Amino acid sequence: MLPDDKSADTTLPPTRLIDGKAFAQRLRHDLREQALALHAQAGVLPTLAVVMVGDDPASGVYVRSKIRATEQAGMRSVSHHLPGHTSEAELLGLIATLNANPLVHGILVQLPLPPQIRRDAVLDGIAPEKDVDGFHVVNAGRLAVGRRDGFIPCTPMGCLMLLKSVRPVLAGLQAVVIGCSNIVGRPMARLLQQEGCTVTMTHLRTRDVAAEARRADIIVVAAGRAGLVRGDWVKPGAIVIDVGINRVETPDGARIVGDVAFDEACPHAGAITPVPGGVGPMTIACLLQNTLQAARNTVSAP
Repeated sequence: MLPDDKSADTTLPPTRLIDGKAFAQRLRHDLREQALALHAQAGVLPTLAVVMVGDDPASGVYVRSKIRATEQAGMRSVSHHLPGHTSEAELLGLIATLNANPLVHGILVQLPLPPQIRRDAVLDGIAPEKDVDGFHVVNAGRLAVGRRDGFIPCTPMGCLMLLKSVRPVLAGLQAVVIGCSNIVGRPMARLLQQEGCTVTMTHLRTRDVAAEARRADIIVVAAGRAGLVRGDWVKPGAIVIDVGINRVETPDGARIVGDVAFDEACPHAGAITPVPGGVGPMTIACLLQNTLQAARNTVSAP
């Protein structure tokens, strides 16, 4: 082989950092224009009702950020903050009122809930057409059978957008989803299948998660375990989407890290999301997209 033969160069191209923050900012700008146009043309102001029960500090931060993002996107936010001793019946009563209010297009109940309230009862109580989180069994069922006429959970939707920003056509690729929750893992696997990927979903009983990951062109990890995915798990050139958000203590203080050992994975990955600044901003942007779609649906409904 000649020394100048380029086929002899096995050096990987630089890893592409997938900037979810910048992508989400562009999406939110577009959604604002669309929301303002809908209001001007049809008199419909997309409205999201956010319900929080109790005083969990982290939930409070999330709720405030969602309210702020909603208003910045030209939409209306209605906040309901209930005391921690609220009963399940009282919360379901509020949800029923919001379901019946034609001026409310999306309903979001911040999780976790106090122990006296059943999570599934609350999520099932939200009308499917206002379930902008995409957690209702009707919307989950629509996604499971390949339909896109329901609401898709926000985090998997954001992950798919970021994946397609790197590689618009995913058909034929091998994908592994690490983590099988109903919020991220399961809907993510279904979305990838619909894109034509061959999907493996791992869980606590998977014998060799690393071996499954090494075969994958796409790795999506949402396991809730800091640094789970090591560098040698990543196939050269694979796209890595890290959904994890973990607070870890270091000698320099606490910091937020993902489920992927970022510094180890970077030399192997073709593209990778950072934590923070990757998937996180996309979740709220996709919540706004679902809220806008819910408002549009009321205009086209008979």
